[in-house]
Amino acid sequence: MVGTSVYYAQVAPKSPALSVLASFFLPGLGSMINGDVAKGVGILIGYLISCVLVIVLIGIVGVFGFWVWGMVDAAAGARRWNARHGILS
Repeated sequence: MVGTSVYYAQVAPKSPALSVLASFFLPGLGSMINGDVAKGVGILIGYLISCVLVIVLIGIVGVFGFWVWGMVDAAAGARRWNARHGILS
């Protein structure tokens, strides 16, 4: 295989801190930024449904749970993305 070269696309690292910050302000946004759009939309929908349920005091646990889950998953997702692309974070 003389003269054969392997091409690796250059990718920018994902910032776990930025992902957490994005999910702090809009649950699921950090996951969407990391490329996990379906998961991010699911977190956002779960959060919004829980917000509606807060009116009847059922969803308060869900609101907090989806909010925290969104931030934790965003940081983990950025780290996974970086690891898949050979970037240390």
